[in-house]
Amino acid sequence: MTETTTSSAARDGAGRWVEVSVPLRWADMDAYGHINNIAVVQLLEEARVAVFGVPANTGAGGGGAPPVDLLEGVPEGVRTFVSEHTVKYRAQMPYRPVPLRVRVGVAAVKAVSVEVAYELYDGVDGTLCVTARSVMVFVDGASGRPVRLTAEQRAALAG
Repeated sequence: MTETTTSSAARDGAGRWVEVSVPLRWADMDAYGHINNIAVVQLLEEARVAVFGVPANTGAGGGGAPPVDLLEGVPEGVRTFVSEHTVKYRAQMPYRPVPLRVRVGVAAVKAVSVEVAYELYDGVDGTLCVTARSVMVFVDGASGRPVRLTAEQRAALAG
């Protein structure tokens, strides 16, 4: 994993990006030899977990501290949920037995949400195949109500 500080897709955001490799699976391929659109959303999830860590109250964790702690300073019992995905297909993404290069960054921080940006590059020739955005909302696990981020939390997430 590497961390970078600039990207043309990050002009409107914090500009802090983390790069991860995400392997493709044979089952990700459609009948045309390309990565299926449903698999692309799953690849976004793999990259997001690699960068932000295993979400609170799920899984076993144990992978060490994530490069970006999405829940730093957030009260106990707060969870993050995806409220929106936007995916733009820039080029065909053929199945290859080589991991994708995925850049993940915080594009915007708002009162109760964070917008996560992604760039998926072909692992062989480096072609930008997909750009995407996910909106992550912060929710109180007990009440189900949105939780406002403090100014300090917003500043930390913005880099």
